[in-house]
Amino acid sequence: MGHVTTASAGLALALATACSAGNAADGDTAGQAAAGPGPKTISILPAHNAAGIATDQAVIVAAHNGATLKSVTATASGATLPGMLSADGTRWRSTRTARPGTTYTVTATGADGKQTTSTFSTVKATKTFDVETLTPNKNDTGLTVGVGMPIMIAFDRDIVDRVAVERNLSVQASKPVEGAWHWFDDRHVDFRPKTYWPAHTKVRVEARLAGVQGGPGMYGKRDYTLDFKIGREQITKGSTDTHYLTVRRDGKRIRNIPMSAGQGGAWKYYTTSGIHLAMSREPVTVMISPGIGPGQAGYYRKVVYNTVRISSSGEYVHSAPWSVGSQGYANVSHGCVNISPANASWFISNTLIGDPIIITGSPRPLDPTNGWGHWQEDWKQWLKWSSVKAGRTDLM
Repeated sequence: MGHVTTASAGLALALATACSAGNAADGDTAGQAAAGPGPKTISILPAHNAAGIATDQAVIVAAHNGATLKSVTATASGATLPGMLSADGTRWRSTRTARPGTTYTVTATGADGKQTTSTFSTVKATKTFDVETLTPNKNDTGLTVGVGMPIMIAFDRDIVDRVAVERNLSVQASKPVEGAWHWFDDRHVDFRPKTYWPAHTKVRVEARLAGVQGGPGMYGKRDYTLDFKIGREQITKGSTDTHYLTVRRDGKRIRNIPMSAGQGGAWKYYTTSGIHLAMSREPVTVMISPGIGPGQAGYYRKVVYNTVRISSSGEYVHSAPWSVGSQGYANVSHGCVNISPANASWFISNTLIGDPIIITGSPRPLDPTNGWGHWQEDWKQWLKWSSVKAGRTDLM
């Protein structure tokens, strides 16, 4: 299992063009000099007893003059560096970043059974960074989500080296897709496919961040792995002109729902047009007029039932028994999508977090940063904020 394809190049075996010399220990050769005529030898980089080695510097073991490698280990207390052996058994290269402030012992065993050992220590960290939230997750979204669901990572510190971090974020899928990461700011990076996820896809996210340098002296604290799956394809489309929502599941229309959208007038009273995603399902929501206090004209505080949030600016698809007479005919809400109690009960029960809910007809567009407006950017716009650009997910 690896990275999105464009980030996988670092895993390819590289030929060592320079090798180091070292001191022999207990009859073994440590970091022997490489190439040229002479006895069979094995060399190791970094050099024996090297200190302050960057965590992203690869460990390279090379066999020379007809020697081959049987196995290589790079270990420390509580840490092991995985690696890859070339098909001809002459090269081994680590495939992960090392941990900061750690001393590793590299042991290379040749085909003849002889061992070569070397030790090195990595640069010390002055601070660490960690993943603050990873979405989707079991508690907030459930682990079966809609076809529009992005992968969203929030860090607890500002990331300076976005390229280093992004290269260590891996997405694998049972049905590979083209996708890319997108930085919204120094603490938030999200992934989405070029088009919606295929229905019933299994997805694994690996944030291989332990030891990754996110900025000067700042290194990743630990790794994260998340498995989730995409459910059936359900896409809801509604128009503020026709006043109806149409729900299609796996391409088949399963429900037509009369609706009433934002009445307009003030800009905040228009329902936003665009590709929304279901962000939460709330049996009960207390809605309060934005920017208007008690006693002022237009103030309201209303308890609303069976709500599906579609933006961060307070828009929901929700039960509105008070506007049933206007649903299917006119827009009378303060910006939400009003539907009948029976339809709202059905809609919340049949919606997955991440289902696309597309509204058209309003002059007010959904901003890409208003909730999960990830699909508001076309693919070219999305890629502008990626450090590593697009690639195909690896197969799980």
